[in-house]
Amino acid sequence: MAGIEYDAEIKQLQATMKTIGQVLDLDRMRTEVADLGEQVAAPDLWDDQANATRVTGRLSALQGELDRFTGLETRIEDLGLMVEMAQEEGDADTLAESEKELGRIKKAVESLEIRTLLAGEYDEREAIVTIRSGAGGVDAADFAEMLMRMYTRWAEQHKYSVEVYDVSYAEEAGIKSAEFAIHAPYAYGTLSVEAGTHRLVRISPFDNQGRRQTSFAAVEVVPMMEQTDEVEVDENDIRTDVFRSGGPGGQSVNTTDSAVRLTHIPTGIVVSCQNEKSQLQNKASAMVVLKAKLLAKKKAEEAALKKDLKGDVQASWGDQMRNYVLNPYQVVKDLRTGHESGNPSAVFDGDLDDFMEAGIRWRRGAEKVDA
Repeated sequence: MAGIEYDAEIKQLQATMKTIGQVLDLDRMRTEVADLGEQVAAPDLWDDQANATRVTGRLSALQGELDRFTGLETRIEDLGLMVEMAQEEGDADTLAESEKELGRIKKAVESLEIRTLLAGEYDEREAIVTIRSGAGGVDAADFAEMLMRMYTRWAEQHKYSVEVYDVSYAEEAGIKSAEFAIHAPYAYGTLSVEAGTHRLVRISPFDNQGRRQTSFAAVEVVPMMEQTDEVEVDENDIRTDVFRSGGPGGQSVNTTDSAVRLTHIPTGIVVSCQNEKSQLQNKASAMVVLKAKLLAKKKAEEAALKKDLKGDVQASWGDQMRNYVLNPYQVVKDLRTGHESGNPSAVFDGDLDDFMEAGIRWRRGAEKVDA
C-alpha cells in the first residue's frame, strides 16, 4: 500500500482519459444528443413507433456513454482528493479503500479504452444480430434461445434498446432462428467479435437417459444500414411471402397474415419480420435487414478477394469461436483469445464484457499482423 505512487497513477489515468475523449469525439456526441433530444421532444414522435424506438434508444445509449465518461473523470478526481486527505491525516483505512478504488477505476478505464480500438468502417454503427440453431436437434434449438437471452440481457445491463424483428420457434423447445437489432453506438464493433460458431456441452434436459449432448448455434452480426449506404436492390430479384406470425407452440401472435418473408433470389438470403402489426411496416423492417446483409456480403467478398491476393487461406477467425461446457466441469472458453470464465450462469445472464474486450483486442492484433 505504501509503495503506490498515487500522484503518478492518477496523472496516467487522466492522460488516458484525455486520449479516450479525443478518440470518442465527445463534442460530436454531445451535438448528436442535443439533436436527438429535440426529436424526442417533438409531439409527433410516436406517430412512427419504429423510428421513435430507434431515436429514444440511441439517445439513451449516447447519454449513457457520456455519463460513463464524465462519471469516471469525477471518480478519478475524487480519488485524488481522498488520497490527499488520507495522507495528510495518516488515515490507513482510507488509504486502503483508496487502493481498492484505484484498482476499480483502472479496470473501468481499461474497459472504456477498448472503445478506442473500434476504428473499423462500420464499428460505430448499431448492429443486427442473427442466431441460428445448428447440429444437436432440440438441444441446439434450446441453446440458440439461451444465446438470444444472453445477448438481450447484455444489452439490458448496458441500457441498450433491443428490437426483435423475427423469432422462429422450434416445435419442442427453443428457437430455430432469431433476428434482432441492438440500438447503441458501437454496437456493431463490439458485437461483431461474437460472430461465429458457439458450442454447448451439457447433460441434455431433453434426454430421459441423462446423456451428455453437444450442440451448436451460429451467430451472425451485421452493421445497421444508413441513408448514405449505396445498396441497389432490384424489386424483381425479391420474392415476398406473407404469413401469419407465430409464437411458441404454434400460437398466433397476430390474427392477420402480417408477417413478411423476403428472399433475395440471386444470393439466397432470406429475412423475415413479424414484430409489427402492419404488413407494410414488417416489409420495410425486413428490407432494412436484407440491405444490411447484402452490404455485409459485399464487404466480406471484397475482404476475401484481398486475402486471396495476399495468399491468405486461413479460415475466418469467427468460426468455432467459443465453448460453453456445463458437464463434466463448468467453464466458458473463447478459443481465439483463451479468455475463460468458470461461471457459465453469469455468462448466460449477459456477463460478456470481458469476453468482448478480449475479442476486440485479439482482433486488433490480428489486423496488425495482416496489415
